[in-house]
Amino acid sequence: MTTTQVGMRCPECARQRTKVKRVRDAASVPQVTYALIAINVIAFIAEGSGVFSISGGASGTVLREGALLGSSEVPGLAAQGVAHGQWWRIITGGFLHENLLHIGFNMWVLYYLGTLLEPALGRLRFGLIYAVSLLTGSLGVLLVSPHSLTVGASGAVFGLMGAAAVEMRARQIPLMQSGVGSLILLNLVISFALPGISWGGHVGGLIGGALAALVIRLGERYRTQALALAGCVLIAGASVAGSLAAAKSSEVEGGGSAPAGLVSPEP
Repeated sequence: MTTTQVGMRCPECARQRTKVKRVRDAASVPQVTYALIAINVIAFIAEGSGVFSISGGASGTVLREGALLGSSEVPGLAAQGVAHGQWWRIITGGFLHENLLHIGFNMWVLYYLGTLLEPALGRLRFGLIYAVSLLTGSLGVLLVSPHSLTVGASGAVFGLMGAAAVEMRARQIPLMQSGVGSLILLNLVISFALPGISWGGHVGGLIGGALAALVIRLGERYRTQALALAGCVLIAGASVAGSLAAAKSSEVEGGGSAPAGLVSPEP
């Protein structure tokens, strides 16, 4: 045996050198965050030239066919929406945006929260929270404003805010001191104070993200990732089922006149 600074070790072990890992090396690149931003930007470009304005309203086939909609009586949208079998709108609406200001703000918050959460949670857990938040945000929209075309990633982004709040509380970091609390409060005030904003999507996403984060922490407590995965899948499944039911209950017949602005953003 050989005497070392950490006690007695065998000669073979004493000759081995332990690799030292620094905190900087442990922090992973937020690949899912970058991928989500890329998907949103690609979808935004695909909407066409009409979206490249600072604060104007968007239109076009991609937005009209992909925006979240329960059902509508507008002639151009009659027999369209989730109530009429277009279930993909529950997902695609969260990747479309109305203008440059809309996508710019959402992507900035996504980047800020993604670089904060993804290295701490890991790619899989972060992706699960984002997916659950997007679906619960869509449920919130269909419960509150099912007859409006709604676009924006902010339902999912609000979910990341809720998840960040759960993580901060679990790590005993004051919410207001971290800046997450102020971000949530400011965005909630904007959601309810400004007209034409889908506050249902924001609140739905916030609740969904917080629930997903709580389920993931529960899985960590019992040292089983299967529990966390099953919990997130359950929330997501319930959100989809709720969205389909809410859309079906909102079903209307066509025949009305088209309003001046069709799209309700989730900034």
